[in-house]
Amino acid sequence: MSKPHILICNDDGITAPGIQNLTEAVKSFGHLTIVAPDSPQSGMGHAISVGKPLRLYESQLAHGRTGWACSGTPVDCVKLATGVLLKEKPDLLVSGINHGANSSISVVYSGTMSAAMEGAIEGIPSIGFSLCDFSHQADFSASQEIVKIIVERALNNPMPTGTLLNVNIPALPLDQIKGIRITRQAIGRWVEEFDQRIDPAGRPYYWLTGKFKIEDDGLDTDEWALANGFVSVCPVQFDLTAHHALPSLNHWNMHLP
Repeated sequence: MSKPHILICNDDGITAPGIQNLTEAVKSFGHLTIVAPDSPQSGMGHAISVGKPLRLYESQLAHGRTGWACSGTPVDCVKLATGVLLKEKPDLLVSGINHGANSSISVVYSGTMSAAMEGAIEGIPSIGFSLCDFSHQADFSASQEIVKIIVERALNNPMPTGTLLNVNIPALPLDQIKGIRITRQAIGRWVEEFDQRIDPAGRPYYWLTGKFKIEDDGLDTDEWALANGFVSVCPVQFDLTAHHALPSLNHWNMHLP
């Protein structure tokens, strides 16, 4: 049997250390295609480029590899990879390794996870990886080993239809990571503040600041796992239907005259 074809994307940009480490981690599993934004696209969510052209540039990467830099968003990268560059659907899509966590509600804003979600929408088994360290000099050595474990399992075990995996890795040495936990997304939110400043022309401008507030004390959440030294593997779906709410709303059904 031929080796699987793995599509690699991210949101931090094609030169980010995270995607270089992700590529190193999966290189032995199969044939690689790397498509990533030509500049950082964090927080873009599932944005796509409409009304402007997209460009792909062949890019020379570390260790003599060649990838493609895309002028658009992380989701644009996946769409161009599957619609233009590749003749067949890849066997797996991996996105990341993101610089910083994508746990709890952050998954909604994450370009890393949106690239993986686009892959899942297109029927590709997809995984987003994030390291809980925002530093450009973060140590990805433990993350590489975790990626290898998760990717091997994903290639050998079919993922449930309509789902993808959100993998968050604590910023710890490998010998201090306690294990891997299947989790649910913690209930939490960002409490935003806007720091108002004045530009040289006397006009106000704003920097978005704030902090994360967790509202969940469950022992089965991604936030709990990370706080207690575990890798969090949270299955995510792109079906946004609130299925649990349907019974309570069914009495709204009616025939109009």
